[in-house]
Amino acid sequence: MHELFGTDGVRGVAGQRPLDLPTIYKLGKAIVRSGRRRILIGRDTRISGPWIVRVLEAAILDQGGEVILADVITTPAVANLCRQQAFDAGLVVSASHNPFEDNGIKIFSNEGIKLTDAEEERIEQSVAADSDTDVLPQVTEQPDPQEIRAFNRELVDAYIEGLKAVPTVDSVKPVKIVLDCAHGAAFHIAARVFEELGAEVVALNIDPDGRNINLDCGAVHPEKMVQEVIKTKASLGVALDGDSDRSIFCDEQGNLLDGDHVLYILARFFQRTNELKSGCVVTTVMANKGLEVALGRTHVKTLRTRVGDRHVLTEMLQGDHVLGGEASGHIIMSAHSFAGDGIATALKIADILIREGRSLGELAEGFTKFPQILLNVRVRKKEDFSQIPEIQQEIEAAEQSLGETGRVLIRYSGTEKLARIMLEGETEEPIRHHAEAIAARFEEKLGIGARSQESGARR
Repeated sequence: MHELFGTDGVRGVAGQRPLDLPTIYKLGKAIVRSGRRRILIGRDTRISGPWIVRVLEAAILDQGGEVILADVITTPAVANLCRQQAFDAGLVVSASHNPFEDNGIKIFSNEGIKLTDAEEERIEQSVAADSDTDVLPQVTEQPDPQEIRAFNRELVDAYIEGLKAVPTVDSVKPVKIVLDCAHGAAFHIAARVFEELGAEVVALNIDPDGRNINLDCGAVHPEKMVQEVIKTKASLGVALDGDSDRSIFCDEQGNLLDGDHVLYILARFFQRTNELKSGCVVTTVMANKGLEVALGRTHVKTLRTRVGDRHVLTEMLQGDHVLGGEASGHIIMSAHSFAGDGIATALKIADILIREGRSLGELAEGFTKFPQILLNVRVRKKEDFSQIPEIQQEIEAAEQSLGETGRVLIRYSGTEKLARIMLEGETEEPIRHHAEAIAARFEEKLGIGARSQESGARR
């Protein structure tokens, strides 16, 4: 198991390992030593972003590399720019949907693809072997307020021009959209794209101060977005996360639609336009079983991977599939990008609304989610629970009880010491009973602290 890298890059509390200054500096040098010399660095709007970028920049330069700073820009923008402008790698300093105290470092290859497990392992080994005693760079952890919002206009403009090619209609003028930018990386991008394409935009949470990113807003907290859709009678609402690689929607009635709903709508549309060449949609083990059932009725096959959009993309590339994503809102349309892109997804949905002449609520008809229970148990360590008889007995009992009409998925979080216990079935009572029984066994054998329940899937 990686010590630095989790499900989506390096992540933790800013200033604490693995996001302490010495480790970040060694990581920057290790990236150059891996053969990546010309490197693009972007970040979201967290207060810790500027100093982390400065440490990475110093490390890369000290190792003989070259740095181009994008400053505040979305994760998918960095991924796309790596492909378009011949960067050897792209780094994004962001913790996505996490609170401002956290931060992270995502790494993209020159093809705009996240690193493989093997590549991450080699970089980790390089960091571990680095005993260099060079003087570390001096950084100030409190940036100027203007620095929080700074961005490279030329690079942002290049990304926006690529986004404008996502809709196949000349204008999205008939669409009225509420955009919640989560005080994050898209604060200066999302509304601009839609406005330049003719849409009527109601923009929310576009005033980042370094500490308000994702605070009661964005993809994790879309409640205000929903209220604004109803209030303004908008066509749809879109809530982005802090780095804009995922999006949560609501329809004209204020009904929330997650990544499973979006995959259903896109798959049906691509099927009608003969773009779904393989007849398959790639998603993860966390996708609701109702998606598999609904797509199956239309003869679209669902392929499942491990949690994480990079695993989804790997399967897409291997099988030549054009569409994949996660319930959390990461959607990959390979014709546009190899990265999840919340703004591109919103543009494509707007495109479909216009081309189909139907509301978002109507497009989502035919997909009903199965009841799902997701419990988290905080654990002392991520021990192999298949070797703990009491836990395994409860899991097997649940699987036998639910049979073909349900699912049992137990895994550890890639970013936290949490056991995630997810059960699905046709009715809620039996899955809740079995989920709580499994959680009790985890608490008994490995747990520390109280369990928690989530309303949906996340990493």
